[in-house]
Amino acid sequence: MARLPDWPVRLAALLAAAETRPFDAHRWNCGRFALASVEACTGARTGIRMRSSLEATADGAGFPRIPPAFARAGDVVLAGDPPRLGVVVDGGRAAFVGPRGLIRVPLTTCITAWRID
Repeated sequence: MARLPDWPVRLAALLAAAETRPFDAHRWNCGRFALASVEACTGARTGIRMRSSLEATADGAGFPRIPPAFARAGDVVLAGDPPRLGVVVDGGRAAFVGPRGLIRVPLTTCITAWRID
């Protein structure tokens, strides 16, 4: 699954739309945000099945796992405490769904990442 030529614009639009969208356990959570970011970058909906952990669920999507230090904008990341999926927004930060909208944290707080090609 390759990235679309206009993926930066599409990812920016998703981040702008999600900026103030609060967490909702069923409608807008870390998994839905990660899936939306993959769709923004590739144009394809990724089929995943829930597994025993967020890490196992993300592995099931079939993207290669990489160290967070090598993640680039649009790649999916997993924060460790609390465990949650997010997306890299630039060279040093990742965005996650928070109680009142997106929160950004240093990429160094992430424990793994998946390359979205």
